Formats: sequence, C-alpha cells, structure tokens
Amino acid sequence: MYKFAVRYLKNTFYPIIVPDTITLHDGQMVIVRTEKGEEALKVFAVNKEVSKAWENTKTEPLTVIRVLSQRDLQTLDDIKKEEVTSFFKCQELVKQHGLVMNLVQCRITFDRKKITFYYTAPERVDFRALLKDLTHVFTRVRIDLRHIGVRDETSILDGVGLCGRPFCCSSFLRKFATINLKLAKDQGMPIAPGKISGTCGRLLCCLTYEYENYIDAAKDMPPVGSSVMTPEGLGKVCYLQFLNGTVAVKTEDGKVKEFPKGDIEMVDADVNVEIDVQPLNASYVEEVDIDIKQLEDDKNSSTGNV
Repeated sequence: MYKFAVRYLKNTFYPIIVPDTITLHDGQMVIVRTEKGEEALKVFAVNKEVSKAWENTKTEPLTVIRVLSQRDLQTLDDIKKEEVTSFFKCQELVKQHGLVMNLVQCRITFDRKKITFYYTAPERVDFRALLKDLTHVFTRVRIDLRHIGVRDETSILDGVGLCGRPFCCSSFLRKFATINLKLAKDQGMPIAPGKISGTCGRLLCCLTYEYENYIDAAKDMPPVGSSVMTPEGLGKVCYLQFLNGTVAVKTEDGKVKEFPKGDIEMVDADVNVEIDVQPLNASYVEEVDIDIKQLEDDKNSSTGNV
C-alpha cells in the first residue's frame, strides 16, 4: 500500500513509489520522475483509506529518485528565479511578434531539460516565429508552448473564490463540467455576472453541485404566474422558495404570503391579480452592459492541456 503522495499539477495528489534505500517523512522535498521530467515536490503522508482507494482505482504512481539535499534546495530556489525571468523574456518576444496571446505561467523542470510556457488565446496562434526566437534565447532545453483555457488558467494560478475558500478547480475539482445559464436560472440565482461568475470569467463551477437538489425540489412547484387556490383564497404565484418548499402567492386582496407547496392547488381560473412582486434576490441584480452568454462555456474555457 502507498504510504506517501506528492501534490502535482492542479494540486492533484499522486501516490509515489519509494525505493527501499530511501526513508521518507511527511513534509520532505523529493525529486520525482514525471512525464514532463524530474520535478521537485513535497511529500505528504496518506492514511490507509486513501491508499486503498488508489489501489482500487489503479492510479498511476510516480517514482521517487531521491530526497532533496541542501544543494538541491538551492538549485530549486535558482530555478524559481529563472522561471520569473524566463516568463518576462517570453512575454517581451510575444509583444515583438504582435501575437494575440496572454502568457500565464512559466515552468522549468528540476533537471532543466524542459521549459513550458502556458498561455491563453481567443483563437489559434501561429507561434512558429516566436518558437524560433525562443530556441535562440533558451538553448539546450526543450521548449513547450501550451495553449490552455481561461478555466485552466485559474486552476493553476490558485486563489480564493466568492465563498472565501480556495478555488474548487485548484483544490479538488479534476474535470470541468459544462455549465450554462439554465443552471443559474433554475436555481433562482440573480443573473448578474458578479454573482454567478468566477475569476475565470465563466459561470461558477459550484452551480452544478446542488442543481439536482433544486430540480427535485421544483417537481411539485407550480409555475410563477399560475393561478392557485390557497387556504386564504385564490391568487397567483409570485416566486418560489425551492429549498424551503414554499410558494409565495399574491391573493385577490393584494397581499403576498408564502404557503407550503402542499397547501396550495393549481386551478383553471382567471384570477384578477397583477404580478409585480420581485423575487427575494432581486436586490442583488446588477445592471451591467455585457452579453450574459459570454459567461457560458466555449472552446476557450478549458482544454485539459495543463
């Protein structure tokens, strides 16, 4: 069973194979062989439940080469500085070539055999001339220009969301689900960019988490504007409280009151009531000059190319 793991791309934990000649402790830095080359990563001890889950899913483990020495730690520090300078060198070349691409991050493997530049772009970029210049600047190293989506960008840069917690995409979310405005509307969310979109500029990933609960709660709910009979007489539905299981009805006397959904019944009657009551979340609606459809997924949202 696996006793240790390392945190790698998008904060994903990977089990590691530890040679018998190496003794590890939680929190140590080790050099691990990955598909990108040798990487310096931090070791985390895992419990039996996690180890067993990895074995059942046949997760591909990474191999530990050695524990970092003091000299290795200094090398790692130098590499971090090189990544910063390399980022700005590449950014300057991008500007010189007039390319429509936004450089996101630069990563250099511990063995310095590969340098990866992550970028976002609205359309396909012809970077052949840029790559030629990069090969003159960064010699004896393999250069990888990797196009990623705006959601991928957020996942590798980390940050804190509206909820005050680390981004889902950079902490536990492994795959991006397709998200559209219907998810927000069905949950009674205010259709305002500042309330339903994340740092990436796309709809919040968490809109999918409770969607099924809202759908189940809405099954026996009457549509807004429908005529209903309540314990206090006829009226029209103003808005719905899905999670509370209540329906707000404006009765013929002009009063608005919430009733449990089991206490009302839809009727085929012409009720003389004008519906002008706003939803409870109306105070949060923002007036913005933006095409709300831009918040939905498109080909530049996520690529899985990190």
